[in-house]
Amino acid sequence: MTDRIVIEFDKALRTLFVRAPTTRKIPGCEQAEAILSEKERAHAEALMRINHVGEVCAQALYQGQALSCSDPGVRQALQQAAYEETEHLAWTERRLAELGGRTSLLNPLWYLGALSIGFGAGKLGDTWSLGFLAETERQVEAHLDHHLSDLPWQDLKSRAIVEQMRLDEISHAATAVRLGARELPAAARLAMQLVSRTMTRTAYYV
Repeated sequence: MTDRIVIEFDKALRTLFVRAPTTRKIPGCEQAEAILSEKERAHAEALMRINHVGEVCAQALYQGQALSCSDPGVRQALQQAAYEETEHLAWTERRLAELGGRTSLLNPLWYLGALSIGFGAGKLGDTWSLGFLAETERQVEAHLDHHLSDLPWQDLKSRAIVEQMRLDEISHAATAVRLGARELPAAARLAMQLVSRTMTRTAYYV
C-alpha cells in the first residue's frame, strides 16, 4: 500500500504540474486555425478549460478508485482508462494554449476533491465503484454533447478533440458495465450532476 501511495502521489504531481504526454495523433491537428471573433475565442477557450478540468478530475477519480480497489483485474482496467484519459489531458491543454487561454487556477482543489470521491467510491466495493465510473462517463458524454453544440461551428480543431473524447468516454462506460458495474441510485446520480454543474460553472471563469 505504501508503494502504491507513493506512485499515486507521483501521478498527482505529474497531472497538476507537468505537461501531459500523448502517443495518439491529436484530433483536428490537420485542420487550419479558425477565424474567431474575440467573443467566440473566449467562449471556446472557457469550454476547453472546463474539459481540461474534467480530465484532471478523471485522473484523480481513477487514481482514488485504484487505490481502494480490491480486485487486481478491476484495478488494471481503471489504470488503463486513466492512461487513456491522460491523452485527453494533453489534447485539451494544448488546445487551450492555441486559443491563448490557461488552465483552471483551482486545479489542485478539483484534483483533491475528485481523489477523495474516487477513494470513497472504491471503498464501497468494486461493483459500486464501477457503477460510479460508468455513471461518471455517461454524464461526461452528455456534457461533451452539449459542448459540441455550443462550440463555434468553425472551430474544427476544438470540435475534433471533443468528439474523440466523447467516443473514448462511451468506451470507458461500456468497459465498466462489462466488468460488473451496478446502477447507482437516482439520488446519487442527481448529486453527481449537481457537483458537476458547480465545477463547470466555476471553471468557465476561474
